[in-house]
Amino acid sequence: MQSQHTLEEVLNTEQKKLSFFQNLLLIASADGQLDEQEGDFLLQIGNRLGLTSKQTQPLADNLSVLSFVVPADGLQRTLELQTLVQMMLQDGQIDPREYGLCMEYANRIGYGKEILDDMVSQLAGAGPVVNRNPPTVS
Repeated sequence: MQSQHTLEEVLNTEQKKLSFFQNLLLIASADGQLDEQEGDFLLQIGNRLGLTSKQTQPLADNLSVLSFVVPADGLQRTLELQTLVQMMLQDGQIDPREYGLCMEYANRIGYGKEILDDMVSQLAGAGPVVNRNPPTVS
């Protein structure tokens, strides 16, 4: 039987947490606006990871010069992609810029369009994403 891994178990260092949060910020801001659901999701993730505004504010302040941080660990990569897709789905629509960034991330971790689209379908079909906990990965 495969074990389930939580976000907290996989993101077990401050650097991993901040890199993950940076990736989420990039998706959230890709369409040029941060709506309420996206902001709430960022807060939820930040709180869950124990990040403070002092830690995350420099990321928000330098958003225009940030790029994806791709983790080395395969489990972390998959978990992050799932959560990036959840962020993309927060406002109930798939913005082409957000999808493009998710596709870029998927490609960088060795996944193709089919895997990304399957993940989008699964997460979008699971009902409202806003109140769901971030995924666990087997």
